[in-house]
Amino acid sequence: MMSMYEPEMDGSPELGQADHTYYQELIGMLRWATEIGRVDILMEVSLLSQYQACPRVGHMEQALRIFAYLDTAPNLSLYYDWRVPNIDYSQFMSSKEDFKTYYRDAVEELPSNMPKPRGRSVGSTAWVDASHAANKMTRKSHTGYVIFLNRAPILWYSKRQNTVESSTFGSEFIALKSCIEAITSLRYKLRMFGIPLDGEGTHVFCDNKSVVTNATKVESTLNKKHNSIAYHYARWNVAAGVVDVSWIASLTNLADAFTKRLTYDQRQHLFGQWTY
Repeated sequence: MMSMYEPEMDGSPELGQADHTYYQELIGMLRWATEIGRVDILMEVSLLSQYQACPRVGHMEQALRIFAYLDTAPNLSLYYDWRVPNIDYSQFMSSKEDFKTYYRDAVEELPSNMPKPRGRSVGSTAWVDASHAANKMTRKSHTGYVIFLNRAPILWYSKRQNTVESSTFGSEFIALKSCIEAITSLRYKLRMFGIPLDGEGTHVFCDNKSVVTNATKVESTLNKKHNSIAYHYARWNVAAGVVDVSWIASLTNLADAFTKRLTYDQRQHLFGQWTY
């Protein structure tokens, strides 16, 4: 897609029935490509997927530009490395015991019939981000995250949020909640597969300091009631030991590429750390 293109502001004519169906087929192929590893087009495909009900000529042109990009860069591989990532985990300072006063029933749900774990244990790490009010028509924000097991990417996600948030804090907390939901589901599935976890919660990197503070410091308070569900959901999972949250700069947040239109150099820097 063109770097300055905004699909929600496209005023070109609507496609006819035949081209409409063809556009949906193109989006289906692109979404399949993102599912099997073409993470470098996930953000763009997510944006264009929102207009399958009533696509316009401009949307079709941008979809074809993505295919042109794939033609010039047909190969992209993901690093699947069994080794533990070289990350300084000392920056994760929260203690789940501090939260027990407020969330006494916080315990990670374990499958009652899970098999006996076998093999080497694995650790999980996630990067999450949100682009506040990214859609200029509806002012809805955009969520993105990527989850790793050791150094292997397992889940990647880029999608518009369902609600309109009045602040960056709110949109980032909604994104964190979505990421934790995916983490909870993944940890449950791994246990049902008999894969042992390393005994620690999933380490989550977020580039919003206010969200990190509210999720990790038990003395922090929430001033906005409409964010309370995401707020307490995140803190409950910290108390249960499911996740631990820490701050990371936007320039090194891998999920930044799933929420914002970045320059070529920025994309190469972020994707270059886990693709080749």
